Amino acid sequence: MAEGGWIGLASDPEYGGMGLPITLNIAVNEMLSAGCLALQLNSLLTQGQIDALEHHASDAIKALYLPKLNSGEWSGTMNLTEPQAGSDVGALTSRAERAEDGTYRITGQKIFITWGDSDVTQNVCHLVLARLPDGGAGTRGISLFMVPKYLPDADGNLGEANSLRVVSLEHKLGIHGSPTCVMSFEGAKGWLVGTEHKGMAAMFTMMNSARLAVGAQGVGIAEAALQQAAAYAAERNQMGAIINHPDVRRMLATSRAEIFAARAICLACSTALDLARATGSADWAARGAFLTPIAKAHGTDVGCRVADAGVQIHGGMGFIEETGAAQYLRDVRITPIYEGTNGIQAMDLVGRKMADDGAVAVVLLDEILDNAKAAQAAHAELANQVWQAAETLREALHEVLAQEMTDRFAGAVPFLAAFARVLGAHYHLRAAMAGGADQVTLARIYITRVLPHFAADLAEAQAGFADLAQLGDAAFSGHFA
Repeated sequence: MAEGGWIGLASDPEYGGMGLPITLNIAVNEMLSAGCLALQLNSLLTQGQIDALEHHASDAIKALYLPKLNSGEWSGTMNLTEPQAGSDVGALTSRAERAEDGTYRITGQKIFITWGDSDVTQNVCHLVLARLPDGGAGTRGISLFMVPKYLPDADGNLGEANSLRVVSLEHKLGIHGSPTCVMSFEGAKGWLVGTEHKGMAAMFTMMNSARLAVGAQGVGIAEAALQQAAAYAAERNQMGAIINHPDVRRMLATSRAEIFAARAICLACSTALDLARATGSADWAARGAFLTPIAKAHGTDVGCRVADAGVQIHGGMGFIEETGAAQYLRDVRITPIYEGTNGIQAMDLVGRKMADDGAVAVVLLDEILDNAKAAQAAHAELANQVWQAAETLREALHEVLAQEMTDRFAGAVPFLAAFARVLGAHYHLRAAMAGGADQVTLARIYITRVLPHFAADLAEAQAGFADLAQLGDAAFSGHFA
């Protein structure tokens, strides 16, 4: 991966990157995820760190770290989570103290640190969130620091080990090839990234980059799982090859249709980000930001669904480790959790990303409606279904915007799912207009079999929080009042 230049594919050529589009990087990362998700996590975190340093680090840190990260000689990590501070990052207790030489001393423990240590690269560069003594409470008082495993000199030559260590490795459901570490920083030497007390802004750059990439991870695992399941179904003979059995064919076909839609959403998101970077357009940036939580959540949900279907298609052999079908399901299960759970992505969508009164959402819906009208002549039946779905989603959008935020959050996950299904149908319809017979058939499969689920999603999205709140806590354990 390093020798091929895949680490620095989309990063700044000034520091050894290729400067290629984010969209190309996402496509490559999807393929790498399909090959081995555990290994691809190393480059994903490194690329996210590169992005954060390009936007926020000093020139000295850029000159020292970026060439080594782009080359793959060094790798990068993200250190946010602590035992008491997961999604509530502001509750962290890691502390930083100013040193006389202008550096900082970092002390604290971090958990769930992906690729927190290894001998795969020469150095592991940790971006660590910690609070200075005069940092205020919550996320606004947090600073970000570069804390390397080995201390480099000005020329990048590695010196003595820093005061940090791996406390333990986690034993996980999947991604067994990725070392997930509990890290202890014990007065470790660090350098400020960005400005004091503004570390979350820099870390969000890394997190947003990683969120889109995780959506592509879900698509990559889905692709690998489906390819293996299809090959097995063609070879497995039970009253004929099972690939011809109606239910098996249903699972294979809907999986392929779901993958196409999820991939299209990821690529649409990355294209928007590329155009924002190339043009400086606030509209493209807003679209990329809006699509990021959808790409992450929907891509990973599809990954889980397709990997699960892959096990089912294998039948009993899918439950046996030797076939490899189960590994896809085990590996992909983390993707709806890390880099912000899919619930958090959904709340971000209906909260911050719709703080413009849904302006970006309305623009997207207008495009879907216009495309459906353009497809009427060639594909009237499919176009009508997509047009009606977009109109229904538009009505639901206005109702969701009128909800109190607690009610909106209670329905955030199904609302995101509904929006993703309608977007997926839109991209399928566009492909049907441009493609051959199989593309039209695949679009029909998605629009007639997958898209209709959006109506159920919207019903739940508009149900509010009252009934959820009314059910007593004891009922979850089976004790009813």
